Amino acid sequence: MAEHPSQTVVTAAPTADHLEQHRARLTGHCYRMLGSVSEAEDAVQETMVRAWRSLERFEGRASVRSWLYRIATRVCLDALEDRARRERPMALGPAGSPHGPPGDALPGSRWLQPIPDALALPADADPAELVTLREGIRLAFVAALQYLAPRQRAVLLLREVLGWPAAEVAESLDTSVASVNSALQRARATLAAHDLTRAPTPLSDVESTLLHRYVDAFERYDVDALTALLHEDATLSMPPFPLWFQGHASIRTWLLGTGAGCRGSRLLPTFANGAPAFGQYRSAGPGGGHVAWALIVLDIEGGHIVGMNHFLDAQDLFPRFGLPLGLPGKQ
Repeated sequence: MAEHPSQTVVTAAPTADHLEQHRARLTGHCYRMLGSVSEAEDAVQETMVRAWRSLERFEGRASVRSWLYRIATRVCLDALEDRARRERPMALGPAGSPHGPPGDALPGSRWLQPIPDALALPADADPAELVTLREGIRLAFVAALQYLAPRQRAVLLLREVLGWPAAEVAESLDTSVASVNSALQRARATLAAHDLTRAPTPLSDVESTLLHRYVDAFERYDVDALTALLHEDATLSMPPFPLWFQGHASIRTWLLGTGAGCRGSRLLPTFANGAPAFGQYRSAGPGGGHVAWALIVLDIEGGHIVGMNHFLDAQDLFPRFGLPLGLPGKQ
């Protein structure tokens, strides 16, 4: 899963424009390390500040991109000291009952955040690099990374996403090649316990039709039509609540019961974590338009929806995705 960038070595000190060209790649890298889009943006900004302050010491022995990745990795390792991993609801306990309220919300710092494709996928990436970068920001992959110790996480990303040789990783992390190889072996063993076999691909005609049917069923709130699009073991989660559901019966019961406030919603398409996503707007009442409610990131496999991830922190997430916080009512 190695990245395929064209890395031109710059012998002169890079300019601010040189640094800025790498922001999207660095954001994706920091997001994989941290599991948070807001923290990734902060880490990239700190990377740029550190790089700018050390421009005079840049010797041109490596590409600007590699130099920035080194700085960004150190920034992320500093940020990860004494910090708990970010989770998805499915990792916190068994599927819950669809009867009754969702319970108490947990702090935002507990949850893996979604990231807009536009922030992590550079416009100048070639098709091969885009495949790698999309795979690297999948919710399942980033969630699995959270189970690695920070330095194991860094080693895995530098070796297998960025494709760095072990010696370069060792130099970057101030360690030995033997330590790098050992950390990579342990990281691979941990990830092997997670189902990461399906790499994201461009939507097929069948999957595009599936999305159209999903939007139509959701906006009409035809729960029978909606659940017919789901895999029999599909999951529905809704951070910041730890409650989640699995299977047609539980999801249908929730949507027709406690979740029935979603009736009359509108969906606006976007992309998150290399997957199709939608901004969900719930009805504000007759003539009152619609208000931002959730960012829905779908997992699609084999012509069915296998996961509906509803991130309810709309006030924070929607502006990052360029989505309005409200839609006007009919005039």
